[in-house]
Amino acid sequence: MTSTPFRFKQFDIHHDRTAMKVGTDGVLLGAIAGIGNPQSILEIGVGSGVVSLMLAQRFPQAKITGVEIDSEAWKQATENAENSPWSERIEFVNMSFQEYCGLTSQKFDLIVSNPPYFPNHLKSIDPQRNLALHNDALPFTEMASGISGLLNLESEIWVILPPSQMAEFERILDSLGLKFFNKVNVKDKPSKNILRMIYGFSFYNHSISEKDLSIKMENGNFSDEYSELLRNFLTIF
Repeated sequence: MTSTPFRFKQFDIHHDRTAMKVGTDGVLLGAIAGIGNPQSILEIGVGSGVVSLMLAQRFPQAKITGVEIDSEAWKQATENAENSPWSERIEFVNMSFQEYCGLTSQKFDLIVSNPPYFPNHLKSIDPQRNLALHNDALPFTEMASGISGLLNLESEIWVILPPSQMAEFERILDSLGLKFFNKVNVKDKPSKNILRMIYGFSFYNHSISEKDLSIKMENGNFSDEYSELLRNFLTIF
């Protein structure tokens, strides 16, 4: 690999062949998703592999599977995983999530996704980026149906989405008996509107936790909470 990687404290991510580069959404999901000590983790839509590698760092006993429909992203994510300290615990497969659900009988303790959420309009001329951003290939209804069959009663599903799309996804999961128990409202600054929401869902009746997370303070510096959350991952902290 000859591209300049995005360097984390314990691993590097090359992302020049993936439509979705390393960004705040994936990094936050990787740092927040999951509680306890999951032994088996599934990521839906691997992209560069950054979320899976962060989860491998956080949960040293977990075996991680990732599903990625785009072949170039899958190849690069696989290379990133193979060059990480946790290569023996990570496996990425190149197929659609629907196809994967039809082939596996495994149940997972934790499922995570930073899913595509734009509907079929206003597309770019880049088909790889369209696949990553638009949910034509994986509508929320099909994603939720597949997820529900891969969970045990105490398993968790964690996703990051903008507020309106999260409301839609929550309604769909609720109809399948999956209730949210953890909600993180992500803002750029405390005075700004919510940009993203990170939800944890489960069949199990957890106590509910909700909090706001501001990336920056009003003066533009990174907030203490954001810095502490990513201190073990990002080299800037």
